[in-house]
Amino acid sequence: MSLSQVKVIIHFLAMLPALWLLWQGWLFYDFQDNALTANPIKYIHHFTGNSAIRFVLIGLAITPGRKIFGWNKLIKFRRMMGLYAFFYAMLHFINFIVLDYFFDWATITQEIIKRPAITTGMIAAVILLLLAITSTRGWVRRMGKGWIRLHRLAYVIGLFVVTHNLVMVKADLLVPMIHTIIFALLIGYRLAAWASFFYNRKRKNA
Repeated sequence: MSLSQVKVIIHFLAMLPALWLLWQGWLFYDFQDNALTANPIKYIHHFTGNSAIRFVLIGLAITPGRKIFGWNKLIKFRRMMGLYAFFYAMLHFINFIVLDYFFDWATITQEIIKRPAITTGMIAAVILLLLAITSTRGWVRRMGKGWIRLHRLAYVIGLFVVTHNLVMVKADLLVPMIHTIIFALLIGYRLAAWASFFYNRKRKNA
C-alpha cells in the first residue's frame, strides 16, 4: 500500500468522529433516536473536546512510536494529526461560543477570565491556532530552527488540554484520567530522551 493510500485511509478515520456527530445531529433534528442524550449541547461539547485531546495525544505519540518501533514513516502523519486536533478544537470552541453562550461576548470573556478551566482551554486553542498557521512548508523554510522550537509548544498544549479536561469534568473522571496518564507517559518519555541526550553530550565533551 502506498503512502498516499495510507493517508487517504487515515483522513477517513480522522473524519469519522465529525461524520458520526453530524449524523447524530441529523437524527436529533429529525426527531429520531440518537446518542445526543437529554442535553445535546453538553454532549457535543464533551465529544468534540475529547476528540481534540485524542488527536493532540496521537500527535505527541508519533515521535516515541517512531523511535521505539522504528516506524520512521510515522513522522509524515504528525502534521496531519496536529491539524485534526485543531479542527476538533475549533468545533469545540464554536460549540462554546454559539450553542453554550450564543455570542454573548461579555459573558464569554468573564468565563475565560474567571474560570481557570476555561482559561487553560483557551490558551491551548490559541497555541493550536498558531501551530496550525505555521504548519505549512513555507513557514518551515521561513522560520528555520525557530519552527522546531515553536512546535515544541505541542507539549504545552498537551498539558493545558488534559488539565482543562480534568477540571471541567465533575462526575465521571475515568476518561480525563486516561488522557492524563497517556500524556504523563508521553512527557515522561520525552524528558527521559532529553536527559539521555544531554548526558551523552556531556560525556562526549568531557
